Amino acid sequence: MKFGVGQSVKRVEDVRLLSGLGSYSDDLAGANALHVHVVRSSAAHARIKGTDVDQAHALPGVHAVLTGADYAADGIGGMACATIFPGVQQNVKTRAVPAIAQDRVLYAGMAVAVIVAETRQIARDAAELIEINYEDLPVVIDARTATAPGAPALWDDAPGNIGFVIDFGDAGATQAALDKSAHVTRLCLHNNRVSANALEPRATVCRYDRRDGRLTIHTSTQVPHTIRTEIAGALGIPQTQVRVQAGDVGGGFGMKGCVYAEDILTAWAAHRLRRDVRWQADRSESLLADYHGRDQVLEAELGLDADGKITALRIHCDFNTGAFLAPGAGVPPLFAAALATGCYRVPVANVVARAVYTNTSPTQPYRGAGRPEASYLIERLMDKAARETGRDRIDLRRANMLSVGDMPYKTPLVYTIDTGDYAKILDKALEMIGWDDIEARKAEAKTRGKLLGYGIALHMENAGLGNESVEVRFDPGGSVTALVGTFSHGQGHETVYAQMLSDWLGVPFDRIRVVQGDTDAVSFGRGTVASRSMINGGGSLKIASDQVIEKARMIAAHLMEVAPDDVVFEAGELSVAGTDRKMRIEQVAALSFKPILPEELGIGLSGQGNFKLEGFTFPNGCQIAEVEVDPETGAVEIVRMVSADDVGTVINPMLLDGQMVGGIAQGIGQALMEDLVYDETGQLLTGSFMDYAMPRAADMPPIRVETVEVDLPGNPVKVKGAGEAGTVGATPAVISAVLDALAPLGVEDIALPATPQRVWAAIQAARAS
Repeated sequence: MKFGVGQSVKRVEDVRLLSGLGSYSDDLAGANALHVHVVRSSAAHARIKGTDVDQAHALPGVHAVLTGADYAADGIGGMACATIFPGVQQNVKTRAVPAIAQDRVLYAGMAVAVIVAETRQIARDAAELIEINYEDLPVVIDARTATAPGAPALWDDAPGNIGFVIDFGDAGATQAALDKSAHVTRLCLHNNRVSANALEPRATVCRYDRRDGRLTIHTSTQVPHTIRTEIAGALGIPQTQVRVQAGDVGGGFGMKGCVYAEDILTAWAAHRLRRDVRWQADRSESLLADYHGRDQVLEAELGLDADGKITALRIHCDFNTGAFLAPGAGVPPLFAAALATGCYRVPVANVVARAVYTNTSPTQPYRGAGRPEASYLIERLMDKAARETGRDRIDLRRANMLSVGDMPYKTPLVYTIDTGDYAKILDKALEMIGWDDIEARKAEAKTRGKLLGYGIALHMENAGLGNESVEVRFDPGGSVTALVGTFSHGQGHETVYAQMLSDWLGVPFDRIRVVQGDTDAVSFGRGTVASRSMINGGGSLKIASDQVIEKARMIAAHLMEVAPDDVVFEAGELSVAGTDRKMRIEQVAALSFKPILPEELGIGLSGQGNFKLEGFTFPNGCQIAEVEVDPETGAVEIVRMVSADDVGTVINPMLLDGQMVGGIAQGIGQALMEDLVYDETGQLLTGSFMDYAMPRAADMPPIRVETVEVDLPGNPVKVKGAGEAGTVGATPAVISAVLDALAPLGVEDIALPATPQRVWAAIQAARAS
């Protein structure tokens, strides 16, 4: 089929997006909508001793100046962490936090006032007239400082600034195994803090309907139904009074997977003033106020026996979760801990992960959400262990990776890995890069004064979080509408869902419409996070499709006066077995609306799917990076990258390539250039793209992606997920390659990101020693 499963169908979304016809949140504001400007704290930690807003109020064109006192007086609710799971996080110290500071600011950039005005410029001018008297308090900006004895506490009920603790595995058995190990590799790492920097900054438009007091909210989000729930809860109104419509969204990467202060504040302003209002972040505001990603420090020990087999793994890691626990803050420490053993056979392990409060912006899942941290650590440990014991790094991996015969494999931490052929994946990646020729290529680079290095990273993640709901229905004209609870913010769901339905139902691709992101149209949905859409949404779509086919068989049987068991469905046709009698499914759909069917067949042709995966799937792969280092400048050029991946059934190869390349680009960014930096007073130093570097097109190497499909039982569409796989493997592969290039000079470690300055300094330090 030209438009079926497995075909590289071009994205139907791209026609409108590339021709300027996209419908983003800020495009949907009416001409009379008032502008919201959020006044942000200039202090990282301080008591608010007084706020004078009189001059701002008096400025012509200003409709309201709202403060924490107004927020409290109106009884507006706050934001709470939604990812605290019973039996997982221990000693939890968290609370709902107001969307605007009331008596204390916790980080630079926290909302302290909201101005609503006729224009954005008037609102900004009014902001300059507000006077806030701050009493500075002590500041801590990193996890090590925040957990040191005597560190100032952000919250009275959180001693040592610890928000929660995760403790997986067996501490006693791990210590005993490490004591008996022939060799123990030790490593301290920092996963740098990064920003998602979605192409479309966050925006929220709230329309107030004076007829019934209902709010319609257009917002740039990944989770429309969550936004409805949170805003209705904060305002204390029924969810029926809130409609969320998310149109085109220019990227999310996990950062947009929750409610934000600005969502609540904009809805509050609209509800309070009974006016349409709009808020749009600019880029510097986004760098300051978006929830950040990563920022983990850790110490790890990997034990080996005399034959190079892993005996034990022990990790202690602290996640800088910022001033409070964001809605998704429980996820990165959980996944980093649960997946710490990677693709390897580890007999015993113990991982302790802590959430640490600091005077910085809160952190939220960012593409991979703990899996990149886990992959980076275990692959760095494997490389270092190979160097320390004089073993080949490929051989060490082969000796310890899980085999097909091990599956399903219960790790010593949490999960049971269902399937995986890591040896096949590794062999494919080595073949793609031409591993047998790397020494000759290194020698050639040396003649040009360059250092060539190769880095390898096996990676594995979990996917398929929660269940999902999908409805598929025919209209009397024979077209199909799918109402899906997942939400595409760049992935191409409009295309792939239509591909799947066209394949399964035999309906022309262009007669299928996918509806998402509208809480009035779609009864419920969990949105799109954690590489879940093709697993949970696709599984639900298959169930709904099967229900449609089964009902169509029953209707066709009634119309053709045969038993349902005699009706066969194939390629959009329902036929009576052994005869030439048949009907197209579109014809059956049209007749299903006529008053000619028995009551038990109901009206119309539709199906409802709700699929919940038992446990998770475990997408996996192997990335290899080839980099060239200039020893005189420290500049790193990625020459090429290859990625061999097991993502299950590939619905659309072209879209898979796009997902993989995009994920790899973000992993490269973290490895070589991206870094959010605060000074010791808690001020963000990387507040613009002049300071915060991201990969450009010229920084991207040729990337070759190939797949290895391993059978996956118990999954309707046999998909494992792919949205985060590129990011999970890229950072360890690139840094492995940089360290391989620098190894002849004696460089053994480098901090993230490996900027030219850091690479050059490492070279100079190695030469000096």
